[in-house]
Amino acid sequence: MMKPRGRPLQRPLAVALLLLGPLMSGCASPPEGVLAPVAQTASDATEVSIMVATTRAPSDNPGLLYSGERGARIDFNEIVVSIPPDSRRKIGEVQWPKKIPPDPARDFATLSAKQMDSVAEVEAWYDRNRSSSGRLLVFVHGFNTRYESAVYRFAQIAHDSKTDATPVMFTWPSRGNVFDYGYDKESTNYSRSALELLLTGAVAVPEIKEITILAHSMGTWLTVESLRQMAIRNDGIPAKISDVILASPDLDVDVFQQQIVDMGAKRPKFTVFVSKDDRALTLSRRISGNVDRLGQIDISNPVYRESLERSGITVLDLSALQVGDSLNHSKFAESPEVVRLLGQRLIAGQTVTNQDVSLGTELGASAITLSNTVGSVAGAAITAPIAILDPNSRDAFTAQSRRFGQGLGAAGLTPNLSGQLPSAPECDAAQDCR
Repeated sequence: MMKPRGRPLQRPLAVALLLLGPLMSGCASPPEGVLAPVAQTASDATEVSIMVATTRAPSDNPGLLYSGERGARIDFNEIVVSIPPDSRRKIGEVQWPKKIPPDPARDFATLSAKQMDSVAEVEAWYDRNRSSSGRLLVFVHGFNTRYESAVYRFAQIAHDSKTDATPVMFTWPSRGNVFDYGYDKESTNYSRSALELLLTGAVAVPEIKEITILAHSMGTWLTVESLRQMAIRNDGIPAKISDVILASPDLDVDVFQQQIVDMGAKRPKFTVFVSKDDRALTLSRRISGNVDRLGQIDISNPVYRESLERSGITVLDLSALQVGDSLNHSKFAESPEVVRLLGQRLIAGQTVTNQDVSLGTELGASAITLSNTVGSVAGAAITAPIAILDPNSRDAFTAQSRRFGQGLGAAGLTPNLSGQLPSAPECDAAQDCR
């Protein structure tokens, strides 16, 4: 039977979920029971102790600890994860065991999982794991994430980034099912005040000097909403919360702009990781009224560029990076280059500029990064391109591109999309072009 002519039929949302579901669930479905502690670790493995705060309901299964349902309070746990040596694993990957119990020589494994029932126990954990820098790293996971998946992913990030920040994770009730998008989104709203309470408590600890928040996917909504709530309640966000990193943020761009306005001038420094080929955010956009998601924007779009620059937000575009994630939704954790950048610069609260990563979109997002001195051919290396929109480095860009062009010109290199470096304007008196 022929279909009537007219507008093309839109694919139902359920069909889209069915098509994408196996990919999403396949990436987030480890074997059950991995949080049951093993007797001992391998001699050359690394132990990572993290504190976990959660609004999830407890599970009766000791290998799971918590379910995806909503709990009535905030629970605190210390979990120690054993990570196999780098010679037996790929940086950026969580090596899930193929069977239970895991083999710590080649698998991630749990060494201990202890609930902390008092403030004294929480304080004792912090004293044992206090960073010499006084920095705290708070990780908030994303959509479709089971408790154990969040724990192992954060342990991997803390280990691979080599950050010295004390690792704390906030995990909210996600059912770990692609078909529970609506439930997960409401669970982030359910957990806003709990995350605010955790951050407020951390700010009050004298030994904690600075706090960096790293949030992924739907967890960015929870993070930004908690900070907005905190700002409205206290006429600003405490200065100790200095840096917020949003990775693949599942945020409506219009709503995000208003959230930033609502926070006011007393807000942290924001860094955003985006990727135009993020397939998970493509689905989220369809679910959410076809409005662009912050984590999938094109930073060459002048509307977005100008808005982000006015707000002082740094954006790193990872579109050209290739990782093992078929959805391109976890590049921030799976790319060795990005994980190192997280640990060496961003988590430590340092500003990342075009000089650190590349000359970015201004030179066509070329695949050249500068490892040492800008303009030194010896310091240039071909690597995976990371384009950057850095509002703080616009004044220095002319000088950087001029020096860079001189160095490459001497070697006969012309790494632009058009095949040639663009000419740079003459430096004015306020710039150092040496």
